[in-house]
Amino acid sequence: MRVSIHPIKLGFDHCYIIQGERVIMIDGGAPKQAKCFMKAIERLSVKPEDIKLIVLTHGHWDHIGSAKEIKEITGAKLALHRQEKDWLEKSLKPMPPGVTVWGHIFVKIMAMFMPFVHIPATDVDIVLEDGEFPLFEYGIPGKIVHTPGHSMGSVSVLLETGDAFVGDLAMNMFPLRLSPGLPILAEDMQKVRESWKLLVDAGAETIYPAHGKPFSVDIIRRALL
Repeated sequence: MRVSIHPIKLGFDHCYIIQGERVIMIDGGAPKQAKCFMKAIERLSVKPEDIKLIVLTHGHWDHIGSAKEIKEITGAKLALHRQEKDWLEKSLKPMPPGVTVWGHIFVKIMAMFMPFVHIPATDVDIVLEDGEFPLFEYGIPGKIVHTPGHSMGSVSVLLETGDAFVGDLAMNMFPLRLSPGLPILAEDMQKVRESWKLLVDAGAETIYPAHGKPFSVDIIRRALL
């Protein structure tokens, strides 16, 4: 099955529209991005109602901030891991700790802005567990895989083509990183490494981070050495 991948920028995040036999979306962007979303899908000639599923890679504010509005516009189901379901349903705003010197500084800077961030709450329709969730029902040749580390409820979407949409399990954009690599923020770096081994062993080839452009999995292989 042929799959088309379209990145759309919603705030600080790169979200993705994936077209197979049907259409899904990955991540919901920062708050107040509904107009940007509508403009983006218009350019792609995708109708809002074509999108049947929105996979949230994790529950941090910049990935779920417009989820409620986009859900209402599209009628799509929202999928989020059970460990972070309350973050969206109760408008919670946890931040992961820094795991590098710059990561520690970045968290302190972000903490000053968080009181001004509001996440509109909405219900999670599909509560993801720790295993795999196949996407064939949604017309996409691939699956959702639990990949904890950046946050304990982080998931990735791995297509049969080797394209892997990993949220913040990797980063490739200033001011987070100057080059592609492992995250500067994480709850558990050992889990990050275990999750990457899982994805590499499962056939991940091209990595699509939420922050930055796609890159080869070879960069991750070297980072894990």
